[in-house]
Formats: sequence, C-alpha cells, structure tokens
Amino acid sequence: MTKPLPTVILGRTGLRVTRLGYGAAHRKPQSDENAKVVHEAVLDSGINFIDTADDYGNSEELIGRYMSARSGEYHIATKCGGSESGHVWTRENCLRTMEDSLKRLRTDSIDIMQLHNPSVAESEAGGLVDALKEMRDSGKVRWIGASTTLPHLPTYLSWDVFDVFQIPYSALEREHEDWITKAAEAGVGIVIRGGVAMGEPGVGKGSVDQWRRFEEAGLDGLLDDDEDRTTFLLRYTLTHPHADTIIVGTVNLDHLRQNVEAIHKGPLSDDVYVETKRRLDAIGISPALVS
Repeated sequence: MTKPLPTVILGRTGLRVTRLGYGAAHRKPQSDENAKVVHEAVLDSGINFIDTADDYGNSEELIGRYMSARSGEYHIATKCGGSESGHVWTRENCLRTMEDSLKRLRTDSIDIMQLHNPSVAESEAGGLVDALKEMRDSGKVRWIGASTTLPHLPTYLSWDVFDVFQIPYSALEREHEDWITKAAEAGVGIVIRGGVAMGEPGVGKGSVDQWRRFEEAGLDGLLDDDEDRTTFLLRYTLTHPHADTIIVGTVNLDHLRQNVEAIHKGPLSDDVYVETKRRLDAIGISPALVS
C-alpha cells in the first residue's frame, strides 16, 4: 500500500490538499501513451492537487481524458484568460475560457479558478475579479485565486477577495518568502510553483546560473549523504510553514518518484534550515521586505 502523503488545509478554502501537487504545464506535447502512464501514476502516488491552465497546450484535455474517471480523488485548479494570441484580460474572455476548461476537464465544476499573472492594472481595467465572482456565483467555480508575483501581490492581498495565491518560491528564489507568510496569515491558501527551481539541468528548467548560486552558497555541504540537490530544494520549500502545496511538473516517472520520496523525507531540520538561510543571505538571496 502506498504511504499517504502529508496533507494540509488550503487556507480558507477548507480543501485538504497534499503537500506535493502536480503541475500539468508541459514544455513539449506528450504522447498519449506517456500521458496516460504519468497521469495515472500521479493519482496512484496519492497526489490530490492538480494545477493546470486554459493555455497549457493540451494539458486540460489530457487531465479530462486520463483523470476525470477518478475525479473524486483530486482537487483541480486551472487558470483563465488565454487566447490563441496570448492573454486577453476581459470579463468575456475569462468566462469563455472557463466554459472551455469545463468541457476539456470533463467536469461540471472547478475547485479553484485563478487569474494567470495579470497586472493589477489589467485586472482593474478588465473587471477580472468581478468575472471570477460571477463564475463562483454560478456554481461552476468553488474558490477564486490568482497566480501572481511582486509588485502586484501586495495590492491583490489588500483587496481581500482571493482565496488562493499561486506564488513562485524556492531556496534560490526567496523574494516572496515573507509575503507568503503575510498572505497565509490573512487566510489565503498558498500554492507554490518552482519549489525545486524547476529541477536540475537535464531534469527540468533549472539554469546553469541557478546552480552556480547553489554552489556559491555552499549548499552542497548541507545535503544528506544520500540526497541530491533537487530533493534538498524541495525539502527547503516544504519547510516553509505556509507553503501549503508545492506543484511540481514532470513527464518522467523517476522524477515523480523522486519528488514523492522527498516529501516523505520531510522538512529540513531546524538547524539545517537556519544555516541554509544564513548562507543564502550571505550571497544576496534574501526575502523582499514586507510592508
């Protein structure tokens, strides 16, 4: 029997989600055969939080095809506002893409609908929050959120309308570290993307420059004997007390197993966590100030 993954309540949504989620954005189209195997393996591993978007290629279609028969086993979060020519930030387009997502995902309702990184100005001009509220009031969406970053995050938080924020964060990208805490303390559920710096070169999108910073900070000296860098970074993100679920994408079963094993290994010890932060601070990788 598969060992259950640790879970947490996702802010005020009340959803109980696994600390490891599945990010269904893919750089290249998957073959049907590989997609079937990976999507089934994600659910078999116990992961119950799936994140996608209307403009992630055929991601929603694959989820609908290979996961919808087991819809009771997972919570689905997607994003709205895409088009063939890029994002179109209008109420009408957000409502249109929601309907398209429902069809592709083969579901009657979406757990979390997120704005996909619009600026505050774009949200205001397009009436995007009103569009999200309209989706929620229709019963087709349960909770609303935004995938966002600084400098927009503080304003979005001040509006007190979002149930969930999706925020980039890892040991090598600490800018939002304290803002994650502030948002969580306001009752917002926190979804982390990039929690392993997108993987080591050859595994994900990790850049050579990122790994130079890892080496510059001397983090290799803090790894357990049987631990690789990707596992260490995922555990660093897991140690943040308000990183509710960490979405990691993969099309590789070995990478999926590695991520699951990292979560089972658990957070870093207190002394390693403190020392990691000290070494990162020393080379200028620090959190942004919170006002």
